[in-house]
Amino acid sequence: MYWQDKPSRETYIVPDEIQDLSFRIRARCLPVDHAHALSCAIRRALPWFEAELDAGLHLIHVAESGNGWYRPADSEAEVLHLSRRTRLRLRLPKTRLDDARALRGARLNIGGHEICIGDATARPLSSLTTLFSRYVTTEENESESEFVQHSVALLQDMGVRVRKFLCGRQSSFAFPEGKIFVRSVMLSDLEVSDSVLLQQQGLGPGRKLGFGLFLPHKGIKAVVNDEN
Repeated sequence: MYWQDKPSRETYIVPDEIQDLSFRIRARCLPVDHAHALSCAIRRALPWFEAELDAGLHLIHVAESGNGWYRPADSEAEVLHLSRRTRLRLRLPKTRLDDARALRGARLNIGGHEICIGDATARPLSSLTTLFSRYVTTEENESESEFVQHSVALLQDMGVRVRKFLCGRQSSFAFPEGKIFVRSVMLSDLEVSDSVLLQQQGLGPGRKLGFGLFLPHKGIKAVVNDEN
């Protein structure tokens, strides 16, 4: 854990160069470990997606995942049961929003489960100063303290002023070339400009696989209380 007090908050207008495109979807269930299958399906449906540097994929989650902080232990065997409120989201440059709407009407096969893609709504990045990422890549044998130190250094190199940093337990995703190991990450008391920068750039590799992208969160206290 990394902790530092925050000075008074600045005034900042959130730019719209990068936005989230949120698609309605219709499906009954989806494998918990769907990173490889979903990323492949998106790249097949949107051939430009892989080459677009600022494009990213949010993996699909449901309310039962504890706001994304926790993940089932047997993620390769379990499935997510989706509701009408479940969404598929892509993080995209503003110039690619219309191109991505070509997904509407598509039927994606995700690990043997079909997802029907519906209408999409563009949403700006958040001005909230508490962010979390469900999955930031780490090394298999990297300790929690090593991960924190490495991540804080990367953030500082980006120009993000880190005051409160909390990470979760290590988990993994299965890919043909082997497992990718991840940890959940939360940052609190960010400057608004730093929050937006982190949402735009993400942390670590794999944004097109669903890793390293940040979302706004209700607050770091909720996570601390959940862990107790």
